[in-house]
Amino acid sequence: MSSFKLKIMSPDGIFYDGDAYQLSLRSVDGEVSILAGHIPYLTAVGIGECRLYEQSGEKPRRAACCGGMLSVDDEGVLLAPTTFEWAKDIDIERAKAAKTKAEQRLAEPTSSAKKGMAKLKLQRANLRISIAEKEKS
Repeated sequence: MSSFKLKIMSPDGIFYDGDAYQLSLRSVDGEVSILAGHIPYLTAVGIGECRLYEQSGEKPRRAACCGGMLSVDDEGVLLAPTTFEWAKDIDIERAKAAKTKAEQRLAEPTSSAKKGMAKLKLQRANLRISIAEKEKS
């Protein structure tokens, strides 16, 4: 089993610093998975689920991951998301409240910029709810 060095850090701090077997997440171009020996790679991160497999065959650690960059080079992998939240840390009631608020904002007459922001907040709230529910099952 091959592994690679992985560091996950956002403006909120370091979320992971160690060896990994596989990292899967959504880039702006679609789903991407990184394994040991991956070619050098740089991409912007989309809004979606991040799955970290520390060892082959293990259940993944799930997280809500939004924005930022993913870099792969000979030294290892750096995931630098704008926001990152492990499933176990998601407050599902807070996420549901954020979803309701975003839906209300989308229903109101407002500027396209404010609607765009509300759509992003709704997408993030739905992601957080989905990740938290997967963690419970």
